[in-house]
Amino acid sequence: MKRKAKSQATHSGLAVVNPNAAAIDIGATIHVAAVGADRASDPVRSFGTFTADLHRLADWFAECGVKTVVMESTSVYWIPIFELLDERGFEVILVNARDAKHVPGRKTDVSDAQWLQRLHSYGLLRASFRPKGEIVELRAYLRQRERLLDTAASHIQHMQKAMTEMNLQLHHVVSDITGATGMRIIRAIIAGERDPAVLASMRDTRCHSSAEVIEKALTGHYRGEHLFVLEQALALHDVYQQKVAACDIRIQSVLKELSSIRGRKEDARADGSGSPRRRSRQSNGPDFDVGKALHSLLGKDLTRIHGMGPYLALKLVSECGDDLSAWPSAKHFTSWLCLAPSNKISGGKVLSSRTRRSGSRAASLLRLAAVTIGRTDTALGAFYRRLSARAGKSKAVTATARKIAVLFYNALRHGMDYIDPGASYYETRYRERVVKNLHRRAKAFGFILQAAEMPAAEQAVS
Repeated sequence: MKRKAKSQATHSGLAVVNPNAAAIDIGATIHVAAVGADRASDPVRSFGTFTADLHRLADWFAECGVKTVVMESTSVYWIPIFELLDERGFEVILVNARDAKHVPGRKTDVSDAQWLQRLHSYGLLRASFRPKGEIVELRAYLRQRERLLDTAASHIQHMQKAMTEMNLQLHHVVSDITGATGMRIIRAIIAGERDPAVLASMRDTRCHSSAEVIEKALTGHYRGEHLFVLEQALALHDVYQQKVAACDIRIQSVLKELSSIRGRKEDARADGSGSPRRRSRQSNGPDFDVGKALHSLLGKDLTRIHGMGPYLALKLVSECGDDLSAWPSAKHFTSWLCLAPSNKISGGKVLSSRTRRSGSRAASLLRLAAVTIGRTDTALGAFYRRLSARAGKSKAVTATARKIAVLFYNALRHGMDYIDPGASYYETRYRERVVKNLHRRAKAFGFILQAAEMPAAEQAVS
């Protein structure tokens, strides 16, 4: 009783925000749950992780009048109980362990579940973002597709290694051995064909290398053990490609379902700005028109943002959702992505402004888009190149990724259309800013800065 009274006195200055709060300390084999001390004689209980145990945990929360439950994202062990409680009507909040760790005042005799429950009851924990409904399903299919492609890539390396060991240097004469030319030749080799001239005749008309060059590259030394490895690697690659195709069917189905739920309509304006741009199929992209499916869902063409292809835009939507109202502004969104400076200020002095490290898939996608856009003749490309020359590529990638994130946010949240101002846009703004600073500094020293008149010969050349 003394300990309880002391605890209440210690936190009497804080207002209870969530009186019906509970918490779960997630584990692999045991979940420790805690409710308010006034809700049960034994406010802390342990439950197993079998499905029957999870239902008993949910029943206990219902008996205690719990409305909201908080838990930390421990590996993937939180997913079953999170989904079960969400289906039972509880408001489930997933928090970052870093946030709970940095709150001061914890006692050594308080368990993790009790501490989380206390913090949540006083409203001291922030919920991590997690998409809802069909977006979670879409994200699961796309992540599985990426895992399948990663594994398939390892089998492509195995095929290339086996051919190199037989001195079949196909990868030196074709850009991709899994393309039309490469796969025809590899399947013919597995089928028993050894004549280099016959193999070279399977060249696709779009291949840059001539049949004579391919014939020389396919003159090798065939050995049984290497052919066996090549055959198995090809078979496994085909299996994973079939699984990827199955994922594409699921992804397309979810996109159609989402479009019907959202009730989006085509918004093709007279100038064509409302319709999606036609693009060629991306390498490793889904086997359907992703741009059209996304436009039906969002009513916007995200590919008008340079550096953002249909497949990348689809993965971004699956990670962030099609409704970005969870972030009040673009600044909040870029901060969540860890693309905004994390200023550490003490005594009015900025100690550090480095961005926080993050394993966010969305941030990685935006960084990839930034690297791609750096090679384009666009306003964002010019911004990337200028910043890269001044501050380095790493900072240029982060800054450009942040700009793309702002455009993505404004397009989805506010329906803004992106129009590229041109490669000279940032250069012109940079020149105007430098000239303005020069005028200001000259005035501070009592001078007047005047533009030099160009000679007539130079004016004629320019």
